[in-house]
Amino acid sequence: MHISKEKPILRLVKSATRPAAAVGRVEPAQLAPRTNAYYQRIEAYARKIRRSEDVNDIIRILDEALRETGELRSDHSTRLAREEVMRAEHRIEELKREMEELRGLIHVDHLTGAMNRGGLDQAFRRETAHADRHDTPLSIALIDIDNFKTLNDVHGHQAGDAALVHLSQIMMKSLRPGDSLVRFGGEEFLILFPHSVLEQAKKALRRLQDELARLPFTYQGKTLGLTFSAGITVRKPGEAQASVIGRADQALYEAKRAGKHRVVAID
Repeated sequence: MHISKEKPILRLVKSATRPAAAVGRVEPAQLAPRTNAYYQRIEAYARKIRRSEDVNDIIRILDEALRETGELRSDHSTRLAREEVMRAEHRIEELKREMEELRGLIHVDHLTGAMNRGGLDQAFRRETAHADRHDTPLSIALIDIDNFKTLNDVHGHQAGDAALVHLSQIMMKSLRPGDSLVRFGGEEFLILFPHSVLEQAKKALRRLQDELARLPFTYQGKTLGLTFSAGITVRKPGEAQASVIGRADQALYEAKRAGKHRVVAID
């Protein structure tokens, strides 16, 4: 996932070619050789960050800079520049926090609060690695709101957006903490069910359907019928994301063809 190219110019410490603001005025020639080398390294980190568009890469670079800064702060030979090094360390920590917050926002669908496709890639890698390592099942479900185009056509796109929010809120409250909810696209959602075989995932989806019936969708004072169809499958060991999602999509197609508001499972 990429971020905008318009990043602020990074100024972590003053250049080694200028006087360093520490205890009094210290010329570069007075600094320990390791301090001068540190300034050059920090400038190199800043150049890398300005060239990067990947948040994860920026966080990795900041981690490297933070490690090097911590080592320098504990080195007694750099005591003349200690104050500036501590300021640099504080600034790097701030930047890292900002990047981690940004990474979280990048992986969230801003309408529903569910993860987006970028978040799915990360969650899929995490859950499949765990499943392969511990030989545990991982079920994947694709959910599609029934008659969503009609809802949009009759009541408008704002009603459609409100329906997506309503369903996603019910699912986020009802799913287990370890389950992952993704807005897969349009009116489709995807759920990762770790440690779940087909029958367990199927029961979870039926509970979601019951909860949606118990908490009906209302828009502008009107109660509008809202149901969904779902297809589920279990990932095979080592199976790629596209393959397992393709099989879940096939199961979803069968659920729609069988009359909608159904859950169909395919091994």
